[in-house]
Amino acid sequence: MKKVAFYTLGCKLNFSETSTIGRLFTDAGYAVVEFQDAADVYVINTCSVTDHADKKCRKVVKEALKHSPNAYVTIVGCYAQLKPQEIAEIEGVDMVLGAAEKFRIVEYISDLTKNPKAIVHQQNIEKVNHNFIASYSIGDRTRTFLKVQDGCDYPCTYCTIPLARGASRSDTIENVVNRAKMIAEGGVKEIVLTGVNLGDFGIRNGQREDKFFDLVKALDEVEGIERIRISSIEPNLLSNEIIEFISTSKRFVPHFHIPLQSGSDKILGLMRRRYRRDLYVERVAKIKEVMPNCCIGVDVIVGFPGETKEDFLDTYQFLNQLDISYLHVFTYSERELTAAAEMKGVVAGSERNERSKMLHILSDKKRRAFYQSQIGSEAEVLFEADQKMGYMHGFTKNYVKVRAKYDPIMVNELKAVKLLEMTADGEVEVAELETTYAHH
Repeated sequence: MKKVAFYTLGCKLNFSETSTIGRLFTDAGYAVVEFQDAADVYVINTCSVTDHADKKCRKVVKEALKHSPNAYVTIVGCYAQLKPQEIAEIEGVDMVLGAAEKFRIVEYISDLTKNPKAIVHQQNIEKVNHNFIASYSIGDRTRTFLKVQDGCDYPCTYCTIPLARGASRSDTIENVVNRAKMIAEGGVKEIVLTGVNLGDFGIRNGQREDKFFDLVKALDEVEGIERIRISSIEPNLLSNEIIEFISTSKRFVPHFHIPLQSGSDKILGLMRRRYRRDLYVERVAKIKEVMPNCCIGVDVIVGFPGETKEDFLDTYQFLNQLDISYLHVFTYSERELTAAAEMKGVVAGSERNERSKMLHILSDKKRRAFYQSQIGSEAEVLFEADQKMGYMHGFTKNYVKVRAKYDPIMVNELKAVKLLEMTADGEVEVAELETTYAHH
């Protein structure tokens, strides 16, 4: 039996797609093994959003060939679509597959002969624009990442995703609901909905056919799934009706991740974002009004061209005053083929790092304050299979990370607990609540 191993860089969407590609190999008679095991084929799923994509890719290729020097190495993902020739030059790479080709990978690599030069199968991104391919991750964790949307029509000046993934397109509500039911039958308790621009769900063949809110309502009726989490949603697409619905929903949890990118209206304009900070304030206020214990995560980019010290401090103060729970901080890095790469007012690298450090400290402060506000409350935790120093971890509905003494029986189980106190490293100790069963 031939063996295949995978390595995924980047987002939840990539994880869902790697898992789907893994099932294609299993169906073709391959055994899926761990990356550090010797395999006949290594598939590396790349990302173009985080910095140093090429460096990371080289490193992973090198690592793969250390485990299995004659293995066949294939690179897929966003970076493979954007820079196929560059990847083809990396020593040890045998094949590069673009966005349209990655799901036909098994056809392409039926022959594992290593060639002196990497083979590239990649076509213009316009070719994949209307082609939605469903994906979900399964078997590797307590929750499943379910892809419902792909691509993006927003022209943000810093982003290469539209070039790497094409136009916005989606699955049908019926397909998503059927897939969620199938996932539920497999014993998974939590689904995380993923996409490039999730709130834009509903476009097929270039036409809007559904709304994200309709998908939310349909999924709320799926029996067997205990929790549904929205991975990330643009502030301009997060409507009051969605917020209100989730506040009384059976399955959607009180946790939103809402990209902000900057707290300065000037910078939001340069980024070509589709809102200004007042709208963001409104969204946060609305969420906290109907769900006071809701967890709110925020994406921020620091060091964007034209961001002066004053602009950054404006963002810092804005975030400091906002009732949010944590930040994901990205240090701006230039991307070829984007409008921002040509902009004036470049911020020095050292200054970008300094600003990033300040926001990381603010994020820790926010997270601790949010966790602290939950101490003493009762919650339901979904425990995961990881084990560290005799402890296992899990998350409450509103995304508080808790730990308890490891007990294999608790893996993938929902447990009622009381949140006792915060540990030094920022987790929350819990006590299991006694569940009493009525005797019949």
